[in-house]
Amino acid sequence: MKKVLVATEKPFAKEAVDEIKRIGEKAGYEVILFEKYTSKDQLINAVSDVDAMIIRSDIADKDVINAGKNLKIVVRAGAGYDNIDLAAATEKGVVAMNTPGQNSNAVAELAFGMMIYIARGCFDGKTGTELREKSLGIHAYGNVGKYMALIAKGFGMKIYAFDPFVNESDMIADGITPVKSVEELYRTCQYVSLHIPANDKTKKSINHELLSMMPKNAVLVNTARKEVIDEDGLLKIMSERSDFKYVSDIAPDSSHVFAEKFPGRSFFTPKKMGAQTEEANINAGIAAINQIINFFEKGDVKFKVNK
Repeated sequence: MKKVLVATEKPFAKEAVDEIKRIGEKAGYEVILFEKYTSKDQLINAVSDVDAMIIRSDIADKDVINAGKNLKIVVRAGAGYDNIDLAAATEKGVVAMNTPGQNSNAVAELAFGMMIYIARGCFDGKTGTELREKSLGIHAYGNVGKYMALIAKGFGMKIYAFDPFVNESDMIADGITPVKSVEELYRTCQYVSLHIPANDKTKKSINHELLSMMPKNAVLVNTARKEVIDEDGLLKIMSERSDFKYVSDIAPDSSHVFAEKFPGRSFFTPKKMGAQTEEANINAGIAAINQIINFFEKGDVKFKVNK
């Protein structure tokens, strides 16, 4: 019987756990829950004799992957997968997967919640602004981007998107205006919402030069990764322009500077919260266990993210 380790320092919702266990056990797999652990050594010990592992924000680095003597697959329940050492997984012959699309609506709703909060002056009782008729730039038109566009239509926003990996005809069919370059997106839009991954090409790519192109009363919304932001450049534009605002579901390293110097112009959630809904929690967990079963039973590697 194959063993599946559900290693979650931040546990799934009970309904998700119950469904993961039900699906796994029905398929003849032993599902082992490993929740609220407190050290990497504990994770290394837990992975030692399992065939598969499901993680959330947990770190599957080289030490963890190599500790899995029988490990064949690691699935990150969520879209991002920078918490998996892909090179180490490839070297050991372990398949790494994510579960794209399962958290997308939750992330998009959070982005809009933060946009409303900052537009209305953090609900401080003073006069704010509306989203209607404002321009929204979607930086990367993937699963989350599509939900962003859907919600933005309901708000009556003007919607633009930049994504070199998506056909312009597909964006147009969705009622979105595609732009030719990232610079055009930032020059055009008062609100820009980030949905790019953190990799060698994107880290610190959202810099002062790019942000300085944004029009008056600009708002940068980041539900991607903090690593894509050049914090020095962001702090510089915040200092130069009293109209510039920044909201994110992951606090920058210099969050104390924002609090001290730019009160009312920034907002950060206490922790990464894009996928923190019951629905997303359940969807991602179920997708992860199904992908593991399909991998072992059918050789399905559709959502593989390493080489």
